[in-house]
Amino acid sequence: MSARMLVTGFQPFGGATMNPAWEAVRRLPDTIGGAEVVKVEIPVVFGRASAAVDAAIEANRPDIVLCVGQAGGRCKITPEFVGINYIDARIPDNEGNQPLAKRVVEDGPDAYFSTLPVRAMAQAMNDAGVPAAVSFTAGTYVCNDVMYALLHSLATRFPGTRGAFLHVPYATEQATQLPADTPSMPIETMAKGLEVALAAALEHMEDVALSVGTTH
Repeated sequence: MSARMLVTGFQPFGGATMNPAWEAVRRLPDTIGGAEVVKVEIPVVFGRASAAVDAAIEANRPDIVLCVGQAGGRCKITPEFVGINYIDARIPDNEGNQPLAKRVVEDGPDAYFSTLPVRAMAQAMNDAGVPAAVSFTAGTYVCNDVMYALLHSLATRFPGTRGAFLHVPYATEQATQLPADTPSMPIETMAKGLEVALAAALEHMEDVALSVGTTH
């Protein structure tokens, strides 16, 4: 049986009219490396987003799950290394919820590490000419909520599935309305990066030995 990959992207949030995460995801081909690609748009709402990811896993039984979100201000595509069991919303979500100093899963561990080869994914994107770097913080908003909840579900309910979260920058179209020094990236470049990253995730069951650490 051929492999299947579930890739999710968020709806617009914070007053924006588009979200480059979903725009890049929906441009992915229907197969990558012989694996079927299932694409799902999810809401920017605490709890509801992770429930939508869980429902998509139940329905599709993928081998790989990659959730994609926007990290405005970053200049590269950033696979996330760790999700933390903590919520602290700087702005309300799309239903007006703004939880502060809460846990994602009350009795869950403090953190989960990605189970996809984030170093290999970043390296593959850079080799393909798409700027990428491993990130060690997914924030404390809905993106991290989804990442932690995903990895908790995979650890407790879907142990045969590997997963991770990945952030993309602002899209070029968004940057036209932002300060002059705001980093951005064309959506087509993001889609290319995602395709390369997913192919690397499919190829590498174990991550590569590559220094990606930071000093601060």
